[in-house]
Amino acid sequence: MSKKSNNTFNLEKTRSDIINLKKTLLNLNFQKSSGQLEKTAEIRKTKKNIAKLKTQIGLNKGNKNA
Repeated sequence: MSKKSNNTFNLEKTRSDIINLKKTLLNLNFQKSSGQLEKTAEIRKTKKNIAKLKTQIGLNKGNKNA
């Protein structure tokens, strides 16, 4: 397997992870608004995970241009 196809696979996986985390974040916000969420720190953790993954995508794009 070449390095290029491996990076493409990671990018696709990262994007799907971001979509799943956004869905989780939406559910957490609904739970918070209805008063069902006990661990409100999960919202912050989910947002940070989304930001980390988006940063990885940006760094990968930057490395390809260099």
